[in-house]
Amino acid sequence: MEVTAARRSFLCDIGFWADRTALHEAASHGRALQLKQLIESGAFVNTVTVDNITPLHDACMKAHPSCVRLLLEAGAQVDVRTIHGSTPLCNACAAGSLECAKLLLDYGAKVNPSLTALTASPLHEACIQGSVEVVKLMIASGAQLEAYDVHFGPPLHIACAKGKVDCVRELLTSGANVNSVKFHETALHHAARVHMVDMIMLLVEFGANVYASDNLGQKPIHYTTPGSPSYTCISFYESNPLSLQQLCRITVRRTLGTRAREVIGQLNISRRIHRYLQYCDHATSLQSDS
Repeated sequence: MEVTAARRSFLCDIGFWADRTALHEAASHGRALQLKQLIESGAFVNTVTVDNITPLHDACMKAHPSCVRLLLEAGAQVDVRTIHGSTPLCNACAAGSLECAKLLLDYGAKVNPSLTALTASPLHEACIQGSVEVVKLMIASGAQLEAYDVHFGPPLHIACAKGKVDCVRELLTSGANVNSVKFHETALHHAARVHMVDMIMLLVEFGANVYASDNLGQKPIHYTTPGSPSYTCISFYESNPLSLQQLCRITVRRTLGTRAREVIGQLNISRRIHRYLQYCDHATSLQSDS
């Protein structure tokens, strides 16, 4: 088998890597057999590029779980950070790789690494990519729903800005604060900008404030086009307050916070109320038990 020699590579805006090794190349291209032979021949699994990128980072960036497993079994550092602050788990989430993320967590990867000015959390990365299954895994593993990234704010904001409605739903049902702010800007402002009516309705249903003003004094409706579906939707909510029933649901969930899903599941209440509190049915009125 031919072993790939180190070469200069270029990736997006990171720059030239003059010190990439055969181990990096094998991990990046998913060549598990070559990677295994390199490791067995004594290659150092924690070798880094000038940007402090390890073969494990490369394997996670390209979503190669077999290579990730080989590297971890050989002693790869699970939480090593690039010069931009990204961990392998950040890379796995950015790639939307559920299998790679699970492997890293099994080896003790931190789900809440400290944030820097140049990187987002694994949960942020999963929301950007739009993989709801990876988002669920991060939340189940203890990811902080209000982790604050200096560029994006909390994960809910970036999920809305990227139009990832399924991720938005998962964050909200898990207890994310629907009215969290970054420079007075809310998730609803982002939803209005991307003109997604279903996302706007979802946020309002969870208690989003349609009257909230950002640092420019603009409400969400100001980021829509008059006469558009999103404008009509927000205009309706501005003119028609939520029902007492909906307000009660919002209050219950807000009081329980991130424990809402678990606690509501333990309440001795009827199935229809349970489903309503858990947003299993988005109907506007309770229906009779079937």
